Amino acid sequence: MLQFITNPSDRYSLLEEAQMAIEGGCRWIQLRMKDATDDEVRQVALELIPLCKENDTFLIIDDRVELVNELKVSGVHLGKDDMDPLEARELLGPHAIIGVTANTAEDIIRFKGKDVDYVGLGPVHFTTTKKKLAPELGYEGVKSVMDSIRAAGVELPVVAIGGIKKEDIKPLKEAGVNGVAVSGSIIGAQNPVEYTAQLLQLLQK
Repeated sequence: MLQFITNPSDRYSLLEEAQMAIEGGCRWIQLRMKDATDDEVRQVALELIPLCKENDTFLIIDDRVELVNELKVSGVHLGKDDMDPLEARELLGPHAIIGVTANTAEDIIRFKGKDVDYVGLGPVHFTTTKKKLAPELGYEGVKSVMDSIRAAGVELPVVAIGGIKKEDIKPLKEAGVNGVAVSGSIIGAQNPVEYTAQLLQLLQK
């Protein structure tokens, strides 16, 4: 499971970034535009929707539940300070994908039995693509969280996030995660399409 998260860069537009990730085989895009207005997000989302539809790719938007509802994209990713997932579910209905951010086992155990679809656990490493960063977990931290939540009977899929590169895939899989969310290392790669394909290959091993 690979999620690509858009991030403003000097090299590409957000549409180009998503296009390259999709070309590399990624089928799950998160449109994240933290400092943008709703209109700016709407504009980019309207360019992304046909691209994602053509390629059978899930498109989720970070935080903006009302926009997700208006544009009927696949779902939303909610940070700790965003709307409560139960409220989002009421608004978006049973078919929307709802993801939540977590940094500790306690964060995730709170979601047990709640109607969320996946958890983004991180940051694994320091990352420049996110402000207000929680403490870095490292592989040990991720493994400890995964062991705790599985022992508590939480079966939610967990996607590791935060500064993830190719060399992180194997240790993260060994730590027990179900997938990874990647931004900077794809955008910064010499060949983003090829890099995405390599990440997917490592995830499928």
